[in-house]
Amino acid sequence: MTDLSLSHISPMAVLSIAVSVAVAFLIHWALYWIAMRLVRRSRVEPTLLPAIYHPTRWLVVLLALSAGVKSIELGPRMADIWAIGSRMVFALLVGWLILRGMDAAKTMFERGADISVEDNLKARRQRTKIGILYRIAQCVVGFLVIAMMLIAIPGVRTVGVSLMASAGLAALAVGAAAQPALKNLIAGVQMAFSEPIRLDDVVIVEGEWGRIEEIKLTYVVVRIWDDRRMVVPVSYFLEKPFQNWTTKTSDLLGTVFFHVDPAADVGRIREVFVDAVKANSRWDGRVAILQVTEHRPEALELRGLLSARNAGIAFDLRCEVREAVMDFLRREMPDALVRVRNRVETAAAITKPSGAAG
Repeated sequence: MTDLSLSHISPMAVLSIAVSVAVAFLIHWALYWIAMRLVRRSRVEPTLLPAIYHPTRWLVVLLALSAGVKSIELGPRMADIWAIGSRMVFALLVGWLILRGMDAAKTMFERGADISVEDNLKARRQRTKIGILYRIAQCVVGFLVIAMMLIAIPGVRTVGVSLMASAGLAALAVGAAAQPALKNLIAGVQMAFSEPIRLDDVVIVEGEWGRIEEIKLTYVVVRIWDDRRMVVPVSYFLEKPFQNWTTKTSDLLGTVFFHVDPAADVGRIREVFVDAVKANSRWDGRVAILQVTEHRPEALELRGLLSARNAGIAFDLRCEVREAVMDFLRREMPDALVRVRNRVETAAAITKPSGAAG
């Protein structure tokens, strides 16, 4: 009990510790102020310094406390408590500092990868890799910080050594129980380098059209065209087939189908289609053609191909061109529209003999 008493510590020792902590605060603030002035003069956005401000401040305070405590004669029990506690706090602060530095680096990299531009393939690839690797690094740092904090406790170290003999069986049991999670975690690491999908990719998954909104370590969030969200395990994109419309580029070909009467003037319809595409500001100037793709007794199938900068623009372009061509057919070529004609006979005409008099 006497080991835990602080009555033998002189007021001057406490005052010296308080002064050292105050000086540490002042030195940290002065160094931060000078660094911020230098960064702003270089016209660089100060991202890293604000991120690490709080972790470095408390690290400086901890170092000042450690220096001050050395000048005090603590009892054996208090010395052990201080040694364990300071090591755990130091590991926690270092982990906090690393995580904040990683977050600042992630922000700086993402600023150079603008995905709001039209040709954003390179930016989307960069952001996808950064996001996945950042989350992996978070898990690793968190695991190491917890491990270092536990190692600082002598009793935990002793228990850890005694449990080494059964670690193999425990690892097998944990691995079997966490197999789905580990499978998706490994798939997430693989996805960062193989890149079957990237942020903002246009995909068709389970018959749904959408965009990749988020890529986590174990799952992917797909934003469906009607603003629903589909949550898909990461392993899905490595094991099952799916459509990715923007693998190499955002440019896309769209199709528009028309069904017209077999006697219709296809050449005239083709001219109207091409003119409608070229007159639309959504067209990217690459492809605009119309072809007969099928002939049935009741109708011809015409397929129009047109191109746009991305899938969303291509969808709007298809709708507007389809509307323009159908409006032309209705006004200028009504005979080209397919009509279903049924022969209606009355019951009397069916039962009446053909040679009977009226």
